[in-house]
Amino acid sequence: MNPPFKGKPPRLREVFQAYDSPVYFVTFCTYERHPLLACDTAHEAFRQYAERGAMENRAAVGRYVIMPDHVHAFVCGGREFDVGLWVRGLKRVIRNALQTAAGTAATTTIWQPGFFDHLLRNSESYDQKWQYVRENPVRDGLVKQADDWPYQGEIVAIDRV
Repeated sequence: MNPPFKGKPPRLREVFQAYDSPVYFVTFCTYERHPLLACDTAHEAFRQYAERGAMENRAAVGRYVIMPDHVHAFVCGGREFDVGLWVRGLKRVIRNALQTAAGTAATTTIWQPGFFDHLLRNSESYDQKWQYVRENPVRDGLVKQADDWPYQGEIVAIDRV
């Protein structure tokens, strides 16, 4: 009998064979859901990391929404793309930017461990997930219309899944 599985489940080889550049829907949260992220500092750090990844051809970030206590992003990478490594790097960049702006120590914990990711399998699921995600600021009472939320955007158009 196999021991209970710990950690993130392995991806199925068949899924990766079908998608040369898989698209992930990624969500990660602040520690104890502290509202730290809805600010220009976090948004700019996110955009710089995403744009640098696109230029270096490691990862393409499509649409995203940065909420006060969590981030939603659609990211696409090649077969060798490691979504966990990408999220860790992004968390580090945002943490460093926020701590520099606040003048706090770099050892302060601002993130919950881990993240959620979902491998998208068709364009319908991308559109459905995006419509849900973009309405988060409205559901939370932060804005009246989704387009009014300043901490969202799209770095690279991901037009297929």
